[in-house]
Amino acid sequence: MAQNGSGKKRERPNILITGTPGTGKTTTSSALAEATNLRHINVGELVKEKNLHDGWDDQFDSYIINEDLVCDELEDLMEEGGNIVDYHGCDFFPERWFDHVVVLQTENSVLYDRLSKRGYTGQKLSNNIECEIFQVLLEEAKESYPEDIVVALKSDCIEDISSNVSTLTDWVRNWSSSS
Repeated sequence: MAQNGSGKKRERPNILITGTPGTGKTTTSSALAEATNLRHINVGELVKEKNLHDGWDDQFDSYIINEDLVCDELEDLMEEGGNIVDYHGCDFFPERWFDHVVVLQTENSVLYDRLSKRGYTGQKLSNNIECEIFQVLLEEAKESYPEDIVVALKSDCIEDISSNVSTLTDWVRNWSSSS
């Protein structure tokens, strides 16, 4: 069983699901939360709902996240355990928060189509595709967390997502029974 920041044992694991926008983080997180009864925390939605940002970035058509405010908002929930955190970044979360870090990866042409359908264009579209090509988020995860808790999973189609949810559900069951 993992310890939280106060030295107490968490009864349920915390999982971070990260990856480039369009890789299926929210779909995977929602399905996993349903399968495991863990709490799904969509950081992008949380930032909007609780105003945990420093304004709007017109160039990237998104909020400028205030990482300190996000971490303050999540601290108690993360100490408690039983969370699936869904966000495209990972290097600002405290290492102690997570028992498993999942980086979803999608083939570039599939990702391009998904992001185009979302209305991504220009620099926002090309930056996200480049981020995936160069595996920026996988490297960020490996630099931010112990490598033995970081796993990359393919997320090109609905079958991949179903398989990933099944694999992660088994991981949660095993974590619970081994702690």
